[in-house]
Amino acid sequence: MAWLLVIVAGLLETGFAVCLKLSHGFSRFWPTVAFCIFALGSFGLLTLSLKKLDVGPAYAVWTGIGAAGTAIYGMVFLGDLVSILKIVSITLVIAGVIGLQLSGSAH
Repeated sequence: MAWLLVIVAGLLETGFAVCLKLSHGFSRFWPTVAFCIFALGSFGLLTLSLKKLDVGPAYAVWTGIGAAGTAIYGMVFLGDLVSILKIVSITLVIAGVIGLQLSGSAH
């Protein structure tokens, strides 16, 4: 269950990163509100998961999902540059997150 919380928290991190961009420096109301909701949810779920998980692997999974998810969202929906190097790099981030998750152990 703790790993599920980390995964959902990572997806919410993607949401708050995208909303941060869409808020244009917190000058747009609804993206700013969404940023706050996603950020509180993400940090809250990560905090709950850390009661059961080692901080290193959990944090790596959380940030990996957020980073990869944000990069993918940007390429698909926001017109960010798509390149082979970027896709390979995202794949390496995901592989690293999986490796850390598999090497860690829950309490």
